Amino acid sequence: MDDVRIETDRLVLRDWREGDLPRFLEGTNTPAVMRWLGGVMDESGQAALVERVTGCRARNGFCFWIVERKSDGAVLGFCGLKRADAPGSTVTGQFEVGWRLREDAWGQGYAREAATAALDAAFGRFGADEVVALTVDGNAPSWGLMLRLGMRRREDLDYVDPRYGADLNPTTVYSIDKAAWDARG
Repeated sequence: MDDVRIETDRLVLRDWREGDLPRFLEGTNTPAVMRWLGGVMDESGQAALVERVTGCRARNGFCFWIVERKSDGAVLGFCGLKRADAPGSTVTGQFEVGWRLREDAWGQGYAREAATAALDAAFGRFGADEVVALTVDGNAPSWGLMLRLGMRRREDLDYVDPRYGADLNPTTVYSIDKAAWDARG
């Protein structure tokens, strides 16, 4: 299994390394960042995150990658691909793009730059025909980015995730296929 390293103008997306988790959690395991993701993770949640990322990488050859800023090596969060696997999901097994960036990185175009690179990899390197993205209605910055990426709302695929309460349900689904990605100009 080849290591993944994707470079953009300002960012490096790469596989996780020893020592990344504390740097990642310091910036992203905050009430603001985790508002739409189930809340701040306790130690068991953090361990589960590591297990999910490690298992996803082992099964698929990819997962959500660390996002580093080139100018200073700062870990801004993660962005990448996985196979959708949430309980109750209508899109289980499909390529899913996702991101989580620390609050001081918001509004600077980093999420769009990283997600664009991840979608390029999905269609070019990993052979995806279609990629989904998941959020909730209240998370306007997330679904706004999905729309700016050219994804379309897929109400027919929305589902209830039993891990969360009414404030984080239903999960809303967006998608883009390879032809639409290639045609976006």
